[in-house]
Amino acid sequence: MGRIKVADYLVQELHKLGIEDFFGLPGDYNFNILYAIGDNPNVNWIGCTNELNAGYAADGYARVKGYGALVTTFGVGELSAINAVAGSYAENIPVIHIVGVPATKFIKQNALLHHNFQNPDYYVFERTFSNVVETTAYLDENNAKQEIDRVLSVFVEQKRPVYIAIPMDTCKVEIENTPDIKQFESDEKSLNQAVEHALKLIDNSQSPLILGDVLIKRYQARPEFNKFMEKSQLPVSNLLMGKGLVEAENKKYLGTFLSKYENINVYNALQESDCVISIGVINSDLNTYRTGLPFKPADFIEIQGTFTMVEHKKYPNILMKDMLNALCEKIEARETQLPIKKPSFEKSGIADDTKLNSKYIYPRIQEFLEPNDIIFVETGIIPHGFAPTRLPQNTEVNTQTLWGSIGWATAAAFGGQMAAKDRRTILLTGEGSHQLTATEVSSMMRNNVKPIVIVFNNSGYTIERVLSDDPWDFFNDIAKWDYSKLPRIFDGDVWITQARTTLEFDTALKQAQIEQKSRMCYIEIFTEPMDLPNLTAKIMENIKSQNATVTQ
Repeated sequence: MGRIKVADYLVQELHKLGIEDFFGLPGDYNFNILYAIGDNPNVNWIGCTNELNAGYAADGYARVKGYGALVTTFGVGELSAINAVAGSYAENIPVIHIVGVPATKFIKQNALLHHNFQNPDYYVFERTFSNVVETTAYLDENNAKQEIDRVLSVFVEQKRPVYIAIPMDTCKVEIENTPDIKQFESDEKSLNQAVEHALKLIDNSQSPLILGDVLIKRYQARPEFNKFMEKSQLPVSNLLMGKGLVEAENKKYLGTFLSKYENINVYNALQESDCVISIGVINSDLNTYRTGLPFKPADFIEIQGTFTMVEHKKYPNILMKDMLNALCEKIEARETQLPIKKPSFEKSGIADDTKLNSKYIYPRIQEFLEPNDIIFVETGIIPHGFAPTRLPQNTEVNTQTLWGSIGWATAAAFGGQMAAKDRRTILLTGEGSHQLTATEVSSMMRNNVKPIVIVFNNSGYTIERVLSDDPWDFFNDIAKWDYSKLPRIFDGDVWITQARTTLEFDTALKQAQIEQKSRMCYIEIFTEPMDLPNLTAKIMENIKSQNATVTQ
């Protein structure tokens, strides 16, 4: 295939993974990487307003597209993005972080150049990132080809961030254009043993049940998961992070797991099941509403991205999709009786001059959703309000429930919209979170994408007010912004409105359905500072009760 420059080779191979947009900021050490992006007709450079936002955007892009790419400069640029990369690592979001570093001769001389310390250390930032990525590589003229192939092989296998530092001169070194990206394959012996063990447990059980979660998406096993649900005909539920995995019309769908607080049928079914089949589950505190699951996944069957556990026995080196396919070949369908009524919000009610509150907002959003929507839900109380929502067909929901970095959703929604410009993207964010990353609204407008942004203005950090000893502690107050004016300072076409009553919100959503076809929509809605979704109120009541018991 001839020879090719190092930077061109890396961009070429990332495009093969489906990456068409590279997010980041320019810096003099990464110009040669940016030129390689610009010279490739199949990809685009997407400049963001800061490196943290660029990392969040790459994260959002990867959630929708499968893989994402972030480009920064040495030191100051890469460190600004480390929180975003750490969040991607925590939640199995495959984002490659490409860093432009000084030329090789300066590294060998240990010269004191800008963006370094007075006692230069050209590898300190790679060591720093080694804690929040699956693997790192520092390229030179001798190892570039081998290291790119190795890192991308890990990238594809583990579905987690990786890090590559490229000196300016190494970008232009020519290497053989003979890609050797390894494709991970399941160990056949381990797979057969796991399937045999799992089927034996399922066949001997009286009430098996499927619990799906977000890692099904990360390991690109949705078709296999859907096939397994269809073939087995077992009851199925999902956790918050996996919302949207199961179609609401699925006759075996129990609804989303909401712990003991709502939709109690799921909690009871999981507690009573003698064989829960957990697939891609992240068993974290916020994903289970601070109460945990009513069973231990490893007690039964736990299928993860690259391994399976059956009754505490680990079967390594098995791809999730291979395990599900193998089960589908042998599992027999079960007849089960489920509750007829599907859990969801009731109709939102009459819109009038009543002050806007959670009891109206979330049922009305449920009615507003359309098939194929992509939704980004900011951390805080909004996921609690959104959790019971009944979703239309093929709706994708994205939350950052494990890492929980406020501000993530605004920039991530931008990245997600870039990954699927033909689908409607909806951002639900609180104004406190929005303040951290609001400048990325300008990137939305600059790139002519048309999300619907709904900013919940409740006068401060409401989730922190709820958790604080005193809701009115000074540190939960934030600067007051007129959010309706914010998009006007940026260049681009946007429709803006505000809503303080149920009628105004109803009118805003109806108009947004029209406006979104041609431009971005930005809606600011107002609620009382302590307006809480029912689920949040119940969770907090339980937490305070537990705390009171501890202090007695």
